Amino acid sequence: MSTAQMQLAAASGLMSLVLFLVALAVVALLGGGYWMTSRVKYREPPRPRPEEQPHLPPDGAVHEVRENRESQEVPQIPKGGRPLTPYELTNMDTRPSASKDRPRWSKGSSGSFGGGGLGAH
Repeated sequence: MSTAQMQLAAASGLMSLVLFLVALAVVALLGGGYWMTSRVKYREPPRPRPEEQPHLPPDGAVHEVRENRESQEVPQIPKGGRPLTPYELTNMDTRPSASKDRPRWSKGSSGSFGGGGLGAH
């Protein structure tokens, strides 16, 4: 065997050893992950038994309530005052509307942006 072949064989053997150690490290990481997951799962409370599951109320299922809602008005800016920033506005609550008519979109419009209608005219 020549020295070039011996050097090639030594490099190949070293590369094999490095790949084996990398594979061993990957297996160790996977095993450690499995071990950590099982420890976390062991600490979790047990699953609820069938009698501990939620039940329907005695009156039956809760039904949907349909009502129109109106939002609060945005505060008016005094003349010469600066506009309010979004951070100065509170959560705009809604209240039930006195009107029982359901709002409808204008004819020929789907009500969505780019919905293909002519828009409000």
